[in-house]
Amino acid sequence: MKTRFYVPAMFLGAALMCVPAPGFSQQTDTTQPQTQDNGSQAKQDMKSAGHETKNAAKDAGNGVKHGTKKAYHSTKNGTKKAWHKTKSTTKGAAEGAKEGAQQPQ
Repeated sequence: MKTRFYVPAMFLGAALMCVPAPGFSQQTDTTQPQTQDNGSQAKQDMKSAGHETKNAAKDAGNGVKHGTKKAYHSTKNGTKKAWHKTKSTTKGAAEGAKEGAQQPQ
């Protein structure tokens, strides 16, 4: 019974050993010319990182704003719906109680 599971596992293991890992098969690009010195490149990298962080914070803030508005409106609509149902049920129960009190059976 256990030998039935060993055969596919052996084939899978052999296949994984023969296929090179994608990380090892990628080549690095070292032909990029160095037009800027390292100081100005680092400065530009920091500026870019700052702008990306700012944009990410804006996107996150807008997402929170949208979610908050949606939750507010959903809660408001659900509350109104519950209030109207309760109102009509209470009114119907009160009227039914009045009728039952007036006409005993």
